[in-house]
Amino acid sequence: MKRYIIAGLLGVSVLSSCVKNPNLTEEAYLSKPDAAKSWAQGLRRQLALTMNGIVVNVEIASDNYFNNYTQYSKVFDVPQMDYTDVDVNNIQLLVQRLRAAAEYGMNTILPGDASATATDRALIIFSRAYAHILSGELFVALPASTNGVALTPQEHYAKALEFLDEALAVETDAVKKTAYTVLKARVYYNLGDAANAEKFALEAAASKDMLFNVAFDGQNAVSNEMQTAVFTSLPNRLAPLPRLDFLDPKYSDNGVPATEQRPVAIVKAEEARLILAEVQVSASRLAEARTTLKNLLSEVVNARPYTLLDDSRETRNGGNRNDYPLVAVQVKFDAADSLRSNYVINRKGGTMRSYTVSATRVTAAEIDAAATQDALLYLVYRLRQEIFFAEGRRMTDLGIKMPVSQTEQLNNRNITDAHIKPQIPAFIPVNRGMDDFTYDKTAGVVTITYDMNKVMVQNKSAKEIFPFIN
Repeated sequence: MKRYIIAGLLGVSVLSSCVKNPNLTEEAYLSKPDAAKSWAQGLRRQLALTMNGIVVNVEIASDNYFNNYTQYSKVFDVPQMDYTDVDVNNIQLLVQRLRAAAEYGMNTILPGDASATATDRALIIFSRAYAHILSGELFVALPASTNGVALTPQEHYAKALEFLDEALAVETDAVKKTAYTVLKARVYYNLGDAANAEKFALEAAASKDMLFNVAFDGQNAVSNEMQTAVFTSLPNRLAPLPRLDFLDPKYSDNGVPATEQRPVAIVKAEEARLILAEVQVSASRLAEARTTLKNLLSEVVNARPYTLLDDSRETRNGGNRNDYPLVAVQVKFDAADSLRSNYVINRKGGTMRSYTVSATRVTAAEIDAAATQDALLYLVYRLRQEIFFAEGRRMTDLGIKMPVSQTEQLNNRNITDAHIKPQIPAFIPVNRGMDDFTYDKTAGVVTITYDMNKVMVQNKSAKEIFPFIN
């Protein structure tokens, strides 16, 4: 069968042998100048689509956000992830499309285009690496080819390292080279390889402002879905856990969402310092870890920009739950915690800060006061949660992974019963417990039911979490 190309709104996005466009055959496309350039542009679009499918759903599946409306998954908050779930299948499709498009770009587009630039080559190779990272972080297993054997997360990480090295070899932009180096540290982190995670985190740690984003285009049907969910739509569809209220919304607009679509970070300088700190804490190098964490605050997080935002139209009342506070109240992270201020923002009090890259309420004094390994581990994971908030990272830190979808199982004889079961650690509260809280309106106190960072430290020997402890 003759092969045809599907043209995307931001460029060529995916290869298909099923949908025929008589105006654009594979042969005609490959013979055109700048094929690699347009393919790289299409991969940027596919990256945006992939992040749209991942970020909203992964945030719901964690303790970061509660789906307070009728949109999006109704069961990820439980958390429940069935292999028959359409959202599980859609996320798998997005990751696989990214991988397949990048693979085609590497194997077919680049060899046939002598004019391909280093920038386009690196982007295509990086996209393949990133698809493997997502496969390993989000799924219990996933094939890396049509009807292929389901690779373990460890096997996907090995492939990611291979392609990150290839991308680094051709990349000329210093910021992107640092980003790819941090991603190597992340992969070794996921593998539990403390020595290599530390090595590559140290290589990248000199950067204090590196930021590698995925961009969106509201004028061409690729809006930031997380921005829609937490700001643009009314009522806002997702509500943050009250102790994270000060971080919401990370993405917003000034009234013209089509032209004001905010990017989502794939990797940023903060991650290198966080990986270093976790290596140090896990090895009981506590003094080093405190220095690393305090430098993270002073040199990186505190220097990140913020915007002033009028969020007075926010009601937090999407329909599923209507008791989210809209005025400044005190918060207890769980019933045993002391009262804390400045976590819930007064939405009716004028402009507020919107932290567009990173923010945290962890202080240098708290870091200095953390005298034990467990106390510092707790702060590392609080920092990870707050710094990576609304970026689709928290589900992985919680040790949750999705199963292979039923669609894949029905078409691929390599998928076994073990592959269609999600990974949900035993310490994860069920029945939407991660998102639960009580609000004493008279006293002005919100009490979170579970402090999941404390729960994780209490279960630090669980095989699904804390890669350098186990």
